[in-house]
Amino acid sequence: MDMNSKKELSVIAAKVRKGIIEGTFNAKSGHPGGSLSIAETLTYLYFKEMNIDPEKPVMEERDRFVLSKGHAAPALYSVMAQRGFFPVEDLKTLRKVGSKLQGHPSMRYLEGVDISTGSLGQGISAACGMALGSKLKGDTFRVYTILGDGEIQEGQVWEAAMYASAKKLDNLVAVIDNNNLQIDGSVEEVNSPYPIPEKFLAFGWNVIEIDAHDFDQIEDAFRKARECKGKPTAIVQKSTKGKGVSFMENQVSWHGSAPNAEQYEEAMKELDALLKELEG
Repeated sequence: MDMNSKKELSVIAAKVRKGIIEGTFNAKSGHPGGSLSIAETLTYLYFKEMNIDPEKPVMEERDRFVLSKGHAAPALYSVMAQRGFFPVEDLKTLRKVGSKLQGHPSMRYLEGVDISTGSLGQGISAACGMALGSKLKGDTFRVYTILGDGEIQEGQVWEAAMYASAKKLDNLVAVIDNNNLQIDGSVEEVNSPYPIPEKFLAFGWNVIEIDAHDFDQIEDAFRKARECKGKPTAIVQKSTKGKGVSFMENQVSWHGSAPNAEQYEEAMKELDALLKELEG
């Protein structure tokens, strides 16, 4: 990836992180940690990889996205706002009564959300159905889904993994966000899903391992996924929970806690400094 593209994407990712903090602070609840860890991935998907149009959010030929780890909705909403699906100012309405920005993504309230998610383990099954539907209809759209590493402790994930491989869904890409932390502690302490790449390999998937915060590696992974024929692709990305806000990084307490006023100011100060550096 050339330096200009990487710089542009890095600026957007920093703005996405600001939106995550803005939303969770105003809601006084939400899940900032696992939202911050997927900022680069979502930025790349919505600004480079996926065939989407904010002016036509339900066009038939669009690529589909499923946030299987639906509690990371603040990240999805923030990237959608940056992409032009709705005003960035609306991020302040996260989790408010009557807001289209519900605590978990809801297709009833927000155009551009392809499936309502939140019950962990179920999103990848919906993604499989979308990918199979595309194949059966002779369509060309691709399907992307992001799962948490704690989420893959759900048995339904592995049923879907087996099914996707059996049906040769090479138009399906599952990103596993391996930040190593879930609500009750490290994934190893709770119920270890390791080794993750080997499990997907055993289920017949094309597996790619990357650094979740490196746009060159992200671009290369999605390119390889497009080139792979006959099997679905799992991108296992090693990420940092709370990435971009120093006091949130690798802290399990930020899985489901919102910043207070002082923490909000500190986080925004850090992200504004990063933006100034990137844009300078």
